[in-house]
Amino acid sequence: MHCDPRFARVREVFERHFADGEELGAAFAVYLDGELVVDLWDGVADRHTGRRWQEDTPAFAYSCTKAITATVLLQLAERGLVDVTGPVTEVWPEFASGGKAGVTVEHLLTHQAGLPVVESPVPVEEFGDLAAIASRLAGQTPLWEPGTVHGYHALTYGFLVGEVVRRVTGKSVGDLVAAEIAGPLGLDLWLGAPDEVIARTARLTAGDRPVQNGTPDEAEAAGDGSAPSGAASAGREGGADPIAQIARAALDPDSLMNRALGNPSMQLFKGGANHPAILRAGWPAAGVVTTARGLAGFYQSLIAGDILRPETLRDAVRARVSGPDRVLYLDSSFGLGYMRPSMTFLVPSDSAFGHTGMGGFLGLGDTERGLAIAYVMNRMADAASGSMRAFHLTEAVYQSL
Repeated sequence: MHCDPRFARVREVFERHFADGEELGAAFAVYLDGELVVDLWDGVADRHTGRRWQEDTPAFAYSCTKAITATVLLQLAERGLVDVTGPVTEVWPEFASGGKAGVTVEHLLTHQAGLPVVESPVPVEEFGDLAAIASRLAGQTPLWEPGTVHGYHALTYGFLVGEVVRRVTGKSVGDLVAAEIAGPLGLDLWLGAPDEVIARTARLTAGDRPVQNGTPDEAEAAGDGSAPSGAASAGREGGADPIAQIARAALDPDSLMNRALGNPSMQLFKGGANHPAILRAGWPAAGVVTTARGLAGFYQSLIAGDILRPETLRDAVRARVSGPDRVLYLDSSFGLGYMRPSMTFLVPSDSAFGHTGMGGFLGLGDTERGLAIAYVMNRMADAASGSMRAFHLTEAVYQSL
């Protein structure tokens, strides 16, 4: 482990989380101006076996995947293979059905397409067939007029954007990540993990209750949705309290939030997101398996101009939508696939961008500060986006500058 003396405050927060029983196993990494200044890990990777968290222990980081998928598509846009402002039907003609001829690639990236839910249950036989799931979405009618409002496309984002990528290249997002990002840059980051990586991946555990003697008694991570908690914002339709809306939605299996988070349902497999079938699937919205160092390294390479041209990144992180989220109820803000500071992306800097993952995972970059940060763990918070553990660690980084 390594922590530059300038960031001693970060190590103190990291260790306090373990001392207070908030963590089971976790890792946190920070690059500053290209230098790895924080690289911490501790705890237990698998509470059943007692396997310790090691330097190379990866974790399934849920929606942190979305920023990586967006980056793959933006690489294609730089090469003139995709027009982000153009209609999806330019590369995917079947998508026009159901009144979707005017939906643009930008609508997909910014959660404005009105397709946050796969309406028909996806059988486990299709979990690895991303094109088949995308075909289901192509036949649907949007739940709202595309481009008028936004609502978090928790899982469908990946099937939609991933199908655009496949139509253009003939390859999956995971294949392109391996060939053009993780492989060349030497990053421990997989979208569709091989068996060797699955064998050392941390086992996720759900719940917010304190760890007793290092062993929590929570159920295993089901992996397809728990109610967001802890933050409110103003500006709801009719002045509605978003926390009350979330509480009601969490108890309603037919709520838009639960439907968006719950199909395809990882719960169809024992252990949910821990099951090898999920770790191998490489869903482009929630499928990345990565170490903290690997995810932080991705953002470091991104802000350094090694993956996208600086002007491409500047335009991509410009907020396209902000305000009440039709699915999550809290205010959210998105550029082209990247989260911007909001109630669903709690960060201490207005210049930060990145993405959270359900349960508390976090990856971010900050071009103004030269920062790249990542947090992965296996004791998930009861939140659909972000966690206070991630916020406190990130806050300590900014306070140390």
